[in-house]
Amino acid sequence: MPWHDAGTADLDVASARRVTIGNHVIAVVRDSLGDLYAIDDTCTHADISLSEGEIGPRSIECWGHCAQFDLVTGEGELPAPAPVNTYRLKTEGGRVLVEI
Repeated sequence: MPWHDAGTADLDVASARRVTIGNHVIAVVRDSLGDLYAIDDTCTHADISLSEGEIGPRSIECWGHCAQFDLVTGEGELPAPAPVNTYRLKTEGGRVLVEI
């Protein structure tokens, strides 16, 4: 799978940004511990952007209905009916590259 540029790696701790790569809308997330992740940006419970949610250690919470998603596995807690996809990422030269 090819690597795609998802912007700079200079996200603040506990912040996220929404990025569109081809047909994929993803959230690049720096969790509260400072680690970077890439997941689908849309909550599986409702059509709500996860990149606008509250970020904890290894987790992001949908602001609409408080469903939490694990940033490593994509697994969600109720009311999320399904997990979100997660994507491998790496940083090179201050850029985030996501494998899609």
